[in-house]
Amino acid sequence: MTTRIAIAGKGGTGKTTLAALLIRYLIEEKKGKSILAVDADANANLNEALGLEVIETIGTILEDTKKPDAVPTGMTKDIFIEYRLSRALVEEEAYDLVVMGNPQGPGCYCYPNDLLKRYLEKLSKNYDYMVIDNEAGLEHLSRRLLPNIDLLLVTSDSTARGIRSAGRVKDIVNNVQIAVSRMGLVIGRSREGDSEQLEQEIINCGLDLFGQVPHDSLVSEYDLKGQALLKLPDDSEAVKASKEIFKSLDL
Repeated sequence: MTTRIAIAGKGGTGKTTLAALLIRYLIEEKKGKSILAVDADANANLNEALGLEVIETIGTILEDTKKPDAVPTGMTKDIFIEYRLSRALVEEEAYDLVVMGNPQGPGCYCYPNDLLKRYLEKLSKNYDYMVIDNEAGLEHLSRRLLPNIDLLLVTSDSTARGIRSAGRVKDIVNNVQIAVSRMGLVIGRSREGDSEQLEQEIINCGLDLFGQVPHDSLVSEYDLKGQALLKLPDDSEAVKASKEIFKSLDL
């Protein structure tokens, strides 16, 4: 059975960093388990955090299906889209990655979205873990492209505004009735004493605090140089803190 883990939060809260750290943790601690990383953020950059180049996204594929004569003669639209979707999968030794992207332009997406939902459900069955780096608006989840989420990690920076924004993500999940088994807060780029000062805001947001990932100059350095966060050393403060969080969640 696939364990689906989604990460959501407003921009700048360390959401993609946490996704990369989670993939790193699963690779090291769950050896032999298959992992599918899904970048569902319209501003896709999980591939950069993982050190991968992505040529095609699902969004561009769905856009292409709207073009006249896009489907080759003798091929059904279903087969054509599934063929293109299979090509969008970036396969690595320890994990695979698919980038959702963000289809633009007018027109109804009911048909391709339904096909995409079936594809993702079929694809996810081939993996032990599915890690979804989502956008704050949870657009892909709210369209029910995935039937359920086992764990939702909502990220925030160590500010009152950030914590309140995390609480709104919780409200979105409840309003659109996404099936989430567990949900909690992870504060990123935190400094000592932040959680104590934000205690009341955390209580008000309605999310259990799963833990904090401290500000780590190494993460900033790797981002600046375009280096994969998977290669962070074991003594990185972000690696050590995230490892403790993931262990406590019994993934």
